[in-house]
Amino acid sequence: MAHRGSSGRTVALELEKRSGIALHRQLYEAIRSRIVDGSFRGGAPIASTRVLARDLRVSRSTISLAFEQLKAEGYLDCRRGAATRVCAVLPDRFHSVPASSPAPNAGVHRAVASARAARVAAIPRSPDITGSPPRAFRVAVPAVDTFPVDAWGRILARRWRRTPARGLAYGGPFGHLPLREAIAEYLATGRGVRTTADRIMIVNGSQEGIDLACRVVLDPGDEAWLEDPGYFGARGALTASGASIVPVPVDAEGLVVARGMRVAPAARLAYVTPARQMPLGVMLSPARRLELIAWARGAGSWILEDDYDSEFRYAGRPVAELHGLDPDGSVIYIGSFSKVLFPGLRLGYVVIPSSLVDAFGAMRHFLDYSSHYLEQTVLADFMAAGHFERHIRRTRSVYFERQQLLVNAVQRELAPRMTIAPSDAGLSLVGWLADGMDDALAARMARRQMVDVWPVSAFSARRLAPGLILGYAGLSDPEIRDGVARLSIALRSTAGHIPGGCACESS
Repeated sequence: MAHRGSSGRTVALELEKRSGIALHRQLYEAIRSRIVDGSFRGGAPIASTRVLARDLRVSRSTISLAFEQLKAEGYLDCRRGAATRVCAVLPDRFHSVPASSPAPNAGVHRAVASARAARVAAIPRSPDITGSPPRAFRVAVPAVDTFPVDAWGRILARRWRRTPARGLAYGGPFGHLPLREAIAEYLATGRGVRTTADRIMIVNGSQEGIDLACRVVLDPGDEAWLEDPGYFGARGALTASGASIVPVPVDAEGLVVARGMRVAPAARLAYVTPARQMPLGVMLSPARRLELIAWARGAGSWILEDDYDSEFRYAGRPVAELHGLDPDGSVIYIGSFSKVLFPGLRLGYVVIPSSLVDAFGAMRHFLDYSSHYLEQTVLADFMAAGHFERHIRRTRSVYFERQQLLVNAVQRELAPRMTIAPSDAGLSLVGWLADGMDDALAARMARRQMVDVWPVSAFSARRLAPGLILGYAGLSDPEIRDGVARLSIALRSTAGHIPGGCACESS
């Protein structure tokens, strides 16, 4: 549409308010293209911000933003009390600027991402749920509604008031010493991990810890065991490091160590989740633990122990960690506060064998150097005041009740299409689907019902029994019940896609 003002050149433009492109950017592009292609010649006046705002039905500030950018780039001459005009002489570099964005296939840049990056991009990963409300049955989402926000806020305010100037400078690669000391004490009493603060590194979540460990101990082409099915975050880090991934199956006792020793006896690294296998939830048996330690010692290899949520054990004390069987030998131990406190905290830690401390420090220096100082100090105070362990005790009780509710609802509403059993630990359960059902299809149908689930098949390249991973920790009782009802609709829809199945089959 052509817009006419009282004076000055006008712009033939219809601003698209729902395009996702800022309005001032659309106007900037339109005027610039007309100047570059000669439609608006040097010295020509441009309609005023008032006239353009009226004709385009936008605020004058929107017009001013576009004008300011064009002035900064040398396209417009804007002077107070005078008409805005196209600059008489454009800088040479602007004459080659295209009038508009090139067509999708015109002049495509020939450089592409590395083959390694392409392999990483093909690995399943969690969707971006920034700012979205709780939704059944997202995995690895803790109960943020139970977090003591007021206590954290008081500590945060006090810490910020008392932060010295040096606290605003760069921190060290290993992190805030009082926090490392608090973690060492907590691990000794609650996790069976004996270590000292000088062997603990604070990282930005367990994923960074996994990535950092892979960078330190692996060279491109080195073999690395990965549980099958296994955590795709570890698969991503191993792939990014250039490792040759060796899938090792998991059974009711956890990682089948004998199989790993048979197919890749000289592997450089074994990634395991022994306290609660991700995604199946089984625990690595005592015999397998000893077998794994013996293999690592004999092969001169490393074990990367990811202890991502074992604080939440509902029956008995937490199982002693692999690290406790080999406290300063082959085990690199990783823990996280994201699932224990709240995901946005993005703090975790690595317990490093003494022989690797210098290598971890050097690698961290060139990765991201350090973690956020203020969050580390607040967490250290939070732990010292006893809030941390009180929060774990409180949420452990809440999660147990929510798990019971989920199990009862699934058994009542989803049988025989899904079977589920309670677990004595964790934040999620596997709901096993009836024979012949497709868990990937079931997950897609669930998304249509506004339910998020991960199919077990997404964690493995081999054919497995079909199942869906159901997170329950971050959901209220009504949300769990509603999620099961919606999942029931999804599973009935899935049945219509199974040979011999019937979409109208009774539940």
